[in-house]
Amino acid sequence: MNLVTFIVWCKNLLFAILFVRVLVEGENNVELKRPVYIDLFAGCGGISLGLMNAGWQGFFAIEKSPMAFETLKYNLIDGNKVHYNWPKWLSKEPHDICKFRVRFWRQLKTISGQIDLIAGGPPCQGYSFAGKRSSDDERNELFKKYIGMVKCLSPKIIFFENVEGITVPIGKEKKNELNKRKKSGKKPLPYSQKIENSLKRLGYNVFTALVNFSEYGIPQSRTRFILIGFDIKSFGNVIDNPFEKLRSLRDNFLKEKGLTLEKISIKDAISDLESIRFGKVPSQDSKGFYHGLKGQAESAFQKLMREDIDVGNRVPDSHRLVNHTQEIIQRFSLILSKCKKGVQINSEERMRYDTKKHCIVPADELEPSPTLTSLPDDLLHYNEPRVLTVREYARLQSFPDWFEFKNNYTTGGKRRKIECPRYTQVANAVPPLFAEILGQVLIKYIEQINCNYCEFDRQTSNSI
Repeated sequence: MNLVTFIVWCKNLLFAILFVRVLVEGENNVELKRPVYIDLFAGCGGISLGLMNAGWQGFFAIEKSPMAFETLKYNLIDGNKVHYNWPKWLSKEPHDICKFRVRFWRQLKTISGQIDLIAGGPPCQGYSFAGKRSSDDERNELFKKYIGMVKCLSPKIIFFENVEGITVPIGKEKKNELNKRKKSGKKPLPYSQKIENSLKRLGYNVFTALVNFSEYGIPQSRTRFILIGFDIKSFGNVIDNPFEKLRSLRDNFLKEKGLTLEKISIKDAISDLESIRFGKVPSQDSKGFYHGLKGQAESAFQKLMREDIDVGNRVPDSHRLVNHTQEIIQRFSLILSKCKKGVQINSEERMRYDTKKHCIVPADELEPSPTLTSLPDDLLHYNEPRVLTVREYARLQSFPDWFEFKNNYTTGGKRRKIECPRYTQVANAVPPLFAEILGQVLIKYIEQINCNYCEFDRQTSNSI
C-alpha cells in the first residue's frame, strides 16, 4: 500500500467512525444494520412512514412548513410506533432547505458518503396540470436545492417524486434560458429532464417512470413521476431496472397486506366512515363542527388501515364534517343524483346548478378516487351531499388511522401559498403504502453491496 492509498484509506475510515458517532448520538440508538435515509421536502411524512415500514431507518427530515412539520413530529419523531433516529445537533423544528447547507455544513460534511438514500420531491404547484403552471413560480427552482443536497451528501440511491406535469415543458421559460435555446435551435427542456441531466453529471445511473398508484393498492387514480438514481461508484454502470422489480414485487406485497390485484374503489376505502349510516358527535377540536363516527370494517383495505388502533374508539382523527349551508347541500344533492359519476361536471351543468366552482367531480363509488387536490370542494362524496373529510382524504392516500394530522383544517386567499393545513398536508403527500413497496425494492439494492444489512428480518426479504 503506497502512501497516497494509505492516506485515502485512513480518511475514509475516519469519516465512517465519525458517521457512526453522529448516528449513535441520536436519541434512539439506531440499529446500524438498517440502511439510513434522509427525507427532503418531507411534508407530513408520507414517504418517511412508508420507508420506515419497509425497514429503512430515518435519520432526519427537512420541511419548511410549521403546519406540516407539526404533524410529522407528532407521529414520526415523538410517536411510539416508528420514528427517526434524530441527531442531537439538529433541532426538531421546521427547517428551510435553502439555508440548511450553509447552517449545517460541518455536520453534513461529516456524514457525506454515508447516507444510503435521499428521498423526497420539491413542491409541485408550478408544474402541476391542476395549477397555473407558471414559469415564474419560484418553487420551480427548488429542485436545485435537492440536487445540492445530493451533491453534498453523495447518497447511494435517490428517490425523487413529483407530478406528471414535471415531464412537460412549461409554456414560457425564463427569458435568458429561452433566448439561449432559441439561438441553439433546441426545444425547451421539461424540469424532469433537467433533474435527470444534473444527476447524471453527478455520477448517477437514472431510471424514470410515470406510475399510477392505484396499481399498488392505493384507492386513488394518481399518476406521478418517479425517478430512481443509483450512484455509479457504489453500484457500477450495469444495474437492473428498479421499476421492473417494483412490478414483480407487487403481487406478493399486496397479498401480504390482505389485498388483491383489483383496484380499490373509493367505497372500499371509506364506506365505514359514512356519517349518514354511523352518525356524528360534536367535534372535540373544532367548536361548532361535528365529527363523523366509524362503523365496522367492511373491506380488506379498511381492516389494513385500522391496524394498531384502539378498537373501542369510534371517533377517527380528523374526520370533521364540513358545515355546508342548506343551499350547498341541496346543490350537491342534485349533482349527485343528476350528473355522471367520476367525471368533472361540464359548463352547462355548472350553470344549471348555479355554481361558479370550475372543478367539481361527484365520486364514483365503484372506482378509485380521482387525484386528490388541496381544495376539498373539488370532490363530492359518492352518496352524501358533502365534500370529503381529512380522514377520508387520508384513507385515499393510504395513511393508517393511527396517523394523526395537526394544525388547521383549511386555509384560503393569499395564505394558501404559504400555509399547509391538514387537507393540503394529505393531498401533497406520497402515499405511504407506495413508499413502502418501493422502499422494499430499494433496500434489496443496498443489501447487494453491503452485507451488514442482509440480516434485517423482513417478510419480503426473498420476494424480489
